[in-house]
Amino acid sequence: MSEETQISNLIFEYARRIDAGDFEGVAALFKHGRISTLQGDVEGEAAILAMYRSSTRLYPNGTPKTRHLTTNLAIELDGDRARCRSYYTVMQATEDFPLQAIISGHYEDELSRLEGQWVFTRRHIGIDLLGDLSRHLLIEV
Repeated sequence: MSEETQISNLIFEYARRIDAGDFEGVAALFKHGRISTLQGDVEGEAAILAMYRSSTRLYPNGTPKTRHLTTNLAIELDGDRARCRSYYTVMQATEDFPLQAIISGHYEDELSRLEGQWVFTRRHIGIDLLGDLSRHLLIEV
């Protein structure tokens, strides 16, 4: 499998785990990294797990009832390091909330290859367009 495909799969795995409500799995993706948001940097599995648990609404089925769509990946390789810029759009629908895009933005990822595996070292989550986040987030953006 090419390095670009491995990196793409890692980026897509983040979306799958978020949408499944698997915050432990999301935090594990950042075992060697941090997430940067408008609220600041969060580093380490425990802190990232706490961030998602305190900020994201889960429904009785254990998910946030979202689909994170990640597109326009631009990967730059440099030996055992890489950068990737991409766009994201989050769709959501609940029983009382029709399907719609609730937020769109961009990721700026820094990755490293450790023991043959690509891992996140930093993810900046930028917000470009905001919709109705009232059924998704437990915090103000």
